[in-house]
Amino acid sequence: MVDSTHYQSVSNSSAGDRSLLARIPIRDREGQIVPGTCTANKERKSDLLYHRNSKRTLKSKAKPREWMLDEPNCARRRSPRTCKSPGFLQSSAESRHFRSDVFDSHVNATFLLYHNQRFVQQLNSQRDNMNVLNGKIQALRENRASYDAMLVSINQEWNQVIDDLIFLEARAGGLLNALKALNNAENSGEENFLSRLLETDSIATGYIDGALANRCLSTERLIKLLEDAINAERSRTESITLSLPAEVSAEDVILLLSNIDEMMKEEAKNLHEAVDILQQKHRECSDKVQSYATNHEVDQSEIKHLKGELDESMGKLNESRRKFISLKMLKDAASGATNPTIGAVNGSLSPEKPAEKTARLRELKDLIEETKILAADRLSELLDVREYNTILSEQLQDIQNELKDDKYVLQSRLYALLNDQLQHVNAEVGRYRTLTDAMQGERSFIIRREKELYAKLESADVARNAIDNVETRIADLELQLQKSIAEKNDLEIKMEESLQDSGKKDIKAEFRVMASALSKEMGMMEMQLNRWKDIANEALSLREEAVALRASLTSKSDERKNLVEVCSKQTVEIKSLKSLVEELQKEKMELQIFLDIDLTEVRESTRIANSQAELLRNALEEHSLELRVRAANEAEAACQERLSVAEAEIADLRAKLDKSEREVSELVEAIRMKDAEAETYISEMETIGQAYEDMQTQNQHLLQQMTERDDYTIKLVSDSVKTKQAQSSLLSEKQLLTKQLQQLNSSIETLRSKVSHCEEQMKIVLAEGMRSAQEERHLAVSLEAAKWELADAEKELKWLKSALSLTEKEYDQIHRDLNEVQIKLNNEREETKKLEEELAEWNRKAAELMAETGEAAIQRLQDEINECKTILKCSVCLDRPKQVVIVKCFHLFCNQCIQKNIELRHRKCPGCGTAFGQNDVRAVKI
Repeated sequence: MVDSTHYQSVSNSSAGDRSLLARIPIRDREGQIVPGTCTANKERKSDLLYHRNSKRTLKSKAKPREWMLDEPNCARRRSPRTCKSPGFLQSSAESRHFRSDVFDSHVNATFLLYHNQRFVQQLNSQRDNMNVLNGKIQALRENRASYDAMLVSINQEWNQVIDDLIFLEARAGGLLNALKALNNAENSGEENFLSRLLETDSIATGYIDGALANRCLSTERLIKLLEDAINAERSRTESITLSLPAEVSAEDVILLLSNIDEMMKEEAKNLHEAVDILQQKHRECSDKVQSYATNHEVDQSEIKHLKGELDESMGKLNESRRKFISLKMLKDAASGATNPTIGAVNGSLSPEKPAEKTARLRELKDLIEETKILAADRLSELLDVREYNTILSEQLQDIQNELKDDKYVLQSRLYALLNDQLQHVNAEVGRYRTLTDAMQGERSFIIRREKELYAKLESADVARNAIDNVETRIADLELQLQKSIAEKNDLEIKMEESLQDSGKKDIKAEFRVMASALSKEMGMMEMQLNRWKDIANEALSLREEAVALRASLTSKSDERKNLVEVCSKQTVEIKSLKSLVEELQKEKMELQIFLDIDLTEVRESTRIANSQAELLRNALEEHSLELRVRAANEAEAACQERLSVAEAEIADLRAKLDKSEREVSELVEAIRMKDAEAETYISEMETIGQAYEDMQTQNQHLLQQMTERDDYTIKLVSDSVKTKQAQSSLLSEKQLLTKQLQQLNSSIETLRSKVSHCEEQMKIVLAEGMRSAQEERHLAVSLEAAKWELADAEKELKWLKSALSLTEKEYDQIHRDLNEVQIKLNNEREETKKLEEELAEWNRKAAELMAETGEAAIQRLQDEINECKTILKCSVCLDRPKQVVIVKCFHLFCNQCIQKNIELRHRKCPGCGTAFGQNDVRAVKI
């Protein structure tokens, strides 16, 4: 196979120039070449391929190659038009035939030399003009390339501005409008005007102005939408700030929370719609990728078909070449036998050759030329199809990598837009939640202070009333005692006076009766006084019990405060644990990103190694093609030794390449497993967050119930205070009435009223003691409930701590895995460096081999290429390339053969007979 780059042309010279350059050399009588003349026998193949290959050489900008023969009878021309093709050696019979005809025609050598020099001068002038024109064309192309680069940069900057505007609009709250604008930006017709400028040569100025105007209008619309979204968000925040006065009641807080919930629902709805739009776009992208894959398969089938046709044509060409060589050998033998003298003079065949043989040779030559032209056409078509196929495969691979790459998804504009929107909403929710929590904390603190003040006032009133009652009782008893003592003294004085008056017996008897009555009354008074003393002692004991109950109440309230503080500390600790879990999630995402970067580096290194191996194969093919022309038999043994070393090195390189591919597949499987574990961890953390939110809602519900109970107790306390005040007012009125009755009635009635008053106060004290006991029971119940809540919170805290320890262990495991992956990556880099060094050594050896010649070396290289092709093909069908690998034995086959074995339930390796399952078959790319 002849490379198309070997046949290149430079100038558009005329047919006359080409015919003159295609003439044979002029020889004198002694067989020497006349000075100034040279052989430039250009084949028809290069002339026919001139126009086709000129375009390809302008695209590839390859350097022209000159095939220079080592014959002493041929002068070397440095022009690309006079390059020798590989078929020049094979057409020696034709050249000798033409030389014999020219020699027989007796052409004047000097006349031909003059015309030849003249035409060479014209050709040089035309070549100079062509070089000037090529320089101008190159300058114009450079200017056009700079202009195209400037247009591309302008288009990129404009697209970046539009993307920034859409991003700002999404962050300002207009998510759906931003997505619609994004769809319009991707699907609008005005967006493609710069690409059309790059693709076409000339476009009307009016169309360009219209496209620019439409694009400016679309950008202005985006700016207007951005301003509207910012104004709407500003009005929303202002309405929220206006709805938050300095003193907020519970109803206002509930209304504000309901409004915030509605806003959150609306935002969630918008996010759902945005996610639906993104899913639709993802489906469209997957459909496009599928269409690209189908087109790629169709192109592959066409390439296989063209390869088959090319092989057939090459087989026919080789057969025709063999026939031509055999005929040439017969012709040389016949010419040497018939006319050796003429062949010694001018080096050509004898003119006395039969006409039939010459006609047959001409027909064979025409047939060979036609086959060469056909092979060149097929080769050019195959190269064009191969280039187009490589372009399509690269585009498909880029699209697949972009769609499969998580980093691309995470760094995409829509994902960043949704993530920023979600963070903004979460920040707003957290801010409003902190406001409500602060309000709830202040409200509970105020209620607690009011309760404490009411309890202190009540205890002070009770103590004051008890002290006043005891003091009044003591004062009354002292007055009664003084009165009784005064009456006793009066009675004693009367008794002494009555004793002095001994003359009156009746008076004595009366005095005796009065003394006995007074003694009885005195005994009754003493008994009543003792009873009042007992009542006073009981009142003092009740007062001490009330003080003890008050102290226990204060201790219980202190315990309750301590429990509330412990609960608040635990809530703070839970929040800190939640923040720690979020930080661990962020670190995990960062580690995942680093892992993706390392994987991309590994893939890039493998791709570079594959590309270098492909370049090496191409260099070997070009080397084999060049060595076909340069024949040398002297360095055969050295070439054989070097080829054996090269084969060993190629085997080592293949083994290392297979090993690196296996390691890459293992790394990919490990990464997939890590991704699955990361997804499970994320789901577990989401369940933890959901449980924490449920617990928080339950806690809020319990706090609300406690506030309701506190309100109810406050109402009861206020009612009891009012009743006590009314009772105290009634008691004061009753005391006034009793004082009036004491002044009107006798001392006994006053004592009875005081006794009844003391009994009523005792009942009041007993009722207060019962009420305090009930309050103590209520406090004990609330304390027990608080203890249960504290126990639940401690359990939940332990569970969160265990979850945190598990996440820390997983984080350490991820760190260890990342370190292992880093070590493997370093090893892979070292191996790639070794491969690069070996590749450089191989290139050096290939360069050395290029300097050497030999038909045996060419044949060995061709055999090696065939062996490489057979190694790359399936060993079962010997037709299709190796596409899958069996993991148990690491043997490579094509996908169709393995699928046939799986369908026939003959699941054994065709190479070694090892049994395998359907999961042991993995796809590979060679």
